[in-house]
Amino acid sequence: MAEHTRSSITIDATPATVMAVIADFAAYPAWTGEVKEIEVLETGEGGRASQVRLLLDAGAIRDEHVLAYTWEGDREVSWTLVRSQMLRSLDGSYTLAPLAGNRTEVTYQLAVDVKIPMLGMIKRKAEKVIIDRALAGLKKRVGDTSGTTRSEG
Repeated sequence: MAEHTRSSITIDATPATVMAVIADFAAYPAWTGEVKEIEVLETGEGGRASQVRLLLDAGAIRDEHVLAYTWEGDREVSWTLVRSQMLRSLDGSYTLAPLAGNRTEVTYQLAVDVKIPMLGMIKRKAEKVIIDRALAGLKKRVGDTSGTTRSEG
């Protein structure tokens, strides 16, 4: 990922517990906000999704896209865009690092390129909003209400 936005959060749960929530695509509409429909198109090794169709509705932006996922145990999941009407590319990842006391540092990295012209600064701000909402939703879904979020531009 060339230019990307990154943010981290600490969750009071093990990496396996956090990754189980990330891998539960059927529940995404309940905690991600913008995801309205989801369909697992293919599953890979270990039974985790390898290709997923998502219908997003973020107010002014409504898009359907397909993402390809690569899983590295309970340490990392990354995705890349297969097809979309509005996006040229979308690359992202969740990286999970175990911490003392059965806690996990979750880092979400995202790079989006839209087909319509958009200033880099505006694109980065949109990425940050997506990341921060996703991390807060993930933390809440896992059942942790403590901790803070750290961002990098």
